[in-house]
Amino acid sequence: MEDLAIALSSAPQLRRRAPLLVGVVASGNCEVLVEARPDAGAGCQVAVHTSAMGFAPIWHAVLTDFAARRRAGGLCIEINDAGATPAIVSLRLDQAIEAWEDDHA
Repeated sequence: MEDLAIALSSAPQLRRRAPLLVGVVASGNCEVLVEARPDAGAGCQVAVHTSAMGFAPIWHAVLTDFAARRRAGGLCIEINDAGATPAIVSLRLDQAIEAWEDDHA
């Protein structure tokens, strides 16, 4: 297992809610846990736990792109990965933010 801690600058997330989990840890997939940080004005803190060793530069690229496209400031995101491709990780992160912002969730 490789553990990465990545701090990102991102537009602030306006929604505050209970923690949210999307996805499933399975072969070639990942789960994403999203929680509000106590300091809502802070950037986004991401913890990645992955079985794929040596891909830190790819994780940084995918997460930097995500933080530029979505409002993730003030959130803690934990990713448990079982070998998901960058495209799957991006889709799962988008799914998590969409669920976070959903008024019916």
